[in-house]
Amino acid sequence: MRLDKYLKVSRIIKRRTVAKEVADKGRILVNGKVAKSSTDIKIGDELTIKFGNKTLVAKVLSTKEVVKKDAASEMYEILKEEAVAKEEN
Repeated sequence: MRLDKYLKVSRIIKRRTVAKEVADKGRILVNGKVAKSSTDIKIGDELTIKFGNKTLVAKVLSTKEVVKKDAASEMYEILKEEAVAKEEN
């Protein structure tokens, strides 16, 4: 499954176009390597996503094409979530 579609179906990112933009700006790593929106995602892959001042690390548990909203969070496991503190001058 494509990275941008996975992020939308799993509801990590709400819109596929936003997921595509984030990936194409180099803010998503798959297994430690910069990934484009067309990168194939497999079960067991580790995604590192940088949203502004927040970093999310998640492990892919399933790659279903269609998922109900309630079951979307079962597609991944959050391994680490951290906010980067801004330095004050």
